[in-house]
Amino acid sequence: MKRLIVAIIGTVCAGIAGASEAPRAAPDFALKSMGGANLRLSEHVGEVVVVNFWATWCGPCREELPVLERLHRQYSKAGLLVLGVNMDEDIGGARAMARRLDVTFPVLFDTDKRVARGYDVATMPATFIVDRDGHVRHRHLGYVPETADAYEREVRALLKE
Repeated sequence: MKRLIVAIIGTVCAGIAGASEAPRAAPDFALKSMGGANLRLSEHVGEVVVVNFWATWCGPCREELPVLERLHRQYSKAGLLVLGVNMDEDIGGARAMARRLDVTFPVLFDTDKRVARGYDVATMPATFIVDRDGHVRHRHLGYVPETADAYEREVRALLKE
């Protein structure tokens, strides 16, 4: 029941998706990646970074991950880094889902939800687009198919800056 309520709230909140943020420093973090290495956000200043919080039980997250993968494949050579921050306690399920969806961007594990708290994540999925200077410029709460166009517009604009 809790998952259903969270999914419904996420869909409703998608109406405020794409809210531009007053530039603020993105909270730094270091998390273990699916590949085993630790990844620190602050080491990627100079790149546009999409930080996406997701979970295996989140239906909109499953729809959104392929969209993020397309962005990753299309814009990574231009300076985009997509980070998928999984919030499940069971990283085995997250690994399986990432493999099944052919996710090639870094998947990180926030099993204690410490990083999610730093970003005030209350809705799943939650996506933050960070500019080259390390400032959150866009925030998307929830996911609907129209969000994909917003991601591309925002990423392209930040890559041009």
